[in-house]
Amino acid sequence: MGWFRCWFSETLRSSVCEGGGLRMDPEKIKMSRGGEVLEEVIGRGEEEELPEYQNGAFEINGGDGVGGGGDQRLVTQESLDGYVPKGQIDQHTMRELIGSIRIVPTAEFQCNEWIEEPTLLVTRFEYANLFHTFTDWYSAYVASRVTGLPNRPHLVFLDGHCMTSLEETWKELVSSLRYAKNFSGPVCFRHAILSPLGYETPLFKGLSEDINCHGASAPDLWQHPDDQKTARISEFGEMIKASFGFPVHRHRTEKPSSGHNVLFVRREDYLAHPRHHGKVESRLSNEQEVFDALKNWVSNHKECKINLVNGLFAHMSMKEQVRAIQDASVFIGAHGAGLTHIVSAMPKTVILEIISSEYKRPHFELIAQWKGLEYHAINLEGSFASTQFVIDRLNSIMKSLGC
Repeated sequence: MGWFRCWFSETLRSSVCEGGGLRMDPEKIKMSRGGEVLEEVIGRGEEEELPEYQNGAFEINGGDGVGGGGDQRLVTQESLDGYVPKGQIDQHTMRELIGSIRIVPTAEFQCNEWIEEPTLLVTRFEYANLFHTFTDWYSAYVASRVTGLPNRPHLVFLDGHCMTSLEETWKELVSSLRYAKNFSGPVCFRHAILSPLGYETPLFKGLSEDINCHGASAPDLWQHPDDQKTARISEFGEMIKASFGFPVHRHRTEKPSSGHNVLFVRREDYLAHPRHHGKVESRLSNEQEVFDALKNWVSNHKECKINLVNGLFAHMSMKEQVRAIQDASVFIGAHGAGLTHIVSAMPKTVILEIISSEYKRPHFELIAQWKGLEYHAINLEGSFASTQFVIDRLNSIMKSLGC
């Protein structure tokens, strides 16, 4: 007999659904194969890579007491509206998946392969964008945590996207990774968890909804429990660090031994994805000038040693990026996906975001708030920053750090 249940997660601000005795037939999921080398699919439209579920794509073993034919739906429209509402998502693939599940008798429940280990089923949308991929990582992490999965669960992608460099990080976070269309026939799961879409996590919902969520580090909450605060994003950041072999200091914060590292996250004009048109828009038009001015200021700073780190993330592996974040006392940069790395920042790291007038969005202020980090912003009129103003703000932060 199979089983299925959903409940609303206050942490995710969306529902987590899971089931057992669940059958997936890849032939009845309309989408591209997925996992190809990028150059092989240059002409393929991204709409072809998102799943369309046909009748019988997912089935659950209802035992011998149900009728045959696969016409009995698992959930009602009312249940879907209650647990997986449409919201602001144009194509809610997780809702469509759950709505397509049919109950079949044991005699019709045939599988080519059984997957015994608990497995996350994940659908990605903005799979080549770092911020949106972080929302997918966070959703998968919290879904696995609230359902009691191991630290490195197994994962199946329910999309047909090709490979990108970010897939290497997925492989660091999970025990195994497969694409749904790579299975040769119907596959059955002893325990499957449907990870909520990245668009449904607080990291994204916070852009349009008022989410009253204040963060604190895990050690703080262990010592001073507070139902109004969460350490889940801090735990997520610890998981990212641990996946790349970095130590996780839950009970203490190390003092810098060779001065303070100020990490300046750079944003280059590059083609975000070879299948996309256009270039990344500049969020700080005089970024090089600001960096050079900070470099000169740091070299003449006498009160303490400051190391200005050139955060060219586009040229760094994910492990190198995480290491730079872990070592930073101050994290500074223009509004952009690279700032999402503050999820892995140490508890005493200070964030200084430079925001152009066209990109006044609360992504990173919210993440800092949920982690309990000190956050500062420089709001520009346009995209040009006064170098002296940036230096003055950084100087003030360094003084607060005893420098």
